[in-house]
Amino acid sequence: MRDAEQTRQKILEISADEIHKHGFTATSLSAILQRCKVSKGALYHHFPNKMELGYAVFEEIYTPMFLALWQPAVEVDDPIAGLSEFFKLMSTESSCEEVVCGCPLNNLCQEMSAIDEGFRLRILNMQQQLNQLIAINLQRVSAQLRPDIDFSQVAYFIVASFHGSSSLSKSSQNKELFSKVINELCQYIANLRNG
Repeated sequence: MRDAEQTRQKILEISADEIHKHGFTATSLSAILQRCKVSKGALYHHFPNKMELGYAVFEEIYTPMFLALWQPAVEVDDPIAGLSEFFKLMSTESSCEEVVCGCPLNNLCQEMSAIDEGFRLRILNMQQQLNQLIAINLQRVSAQLRPDIDFSQVAYFIVASFHGSSSLSKSSQNKELFSKVINELCQYIANLRNG
């Protein structure tokens, strides 16, 4: 990897961390520059402004990370068991701080989708990709599931429930609430099976 590519990647990774900790609006370019140990010129060489940097973080860091997090859960032989195990691990293995800070992608979606069209369109695209990933894999095992399932609708409900549990635990500063909602979500997923 060339130096310029390494610098760009470092800026993206540190920016992603700053945005997760502080939100996009409150993230300071000077804090990013200080942590990256690069000049303002180097930053602007790669990203003409803060908004373009935010878009790149969303597209190149958050979206692939988020989709890669979900893929193993739904691409296993039994996506119902895979999703349940995924959520249970999130509930038990996530630290209280991680749960209370919220999902970085969900935080950014809530902050920026209503105020910037560029973010809104990127968020919509990511949501459609995730919905398709879940729906296709549930449909793959449709013979094992109830016949009345609308796979796209179920996929959106699963994701919405997960994001909702993250938002509730963040606003209440309560990991136990996250775990309770996740347990209900796992019961819902189990009930997708035939009989």
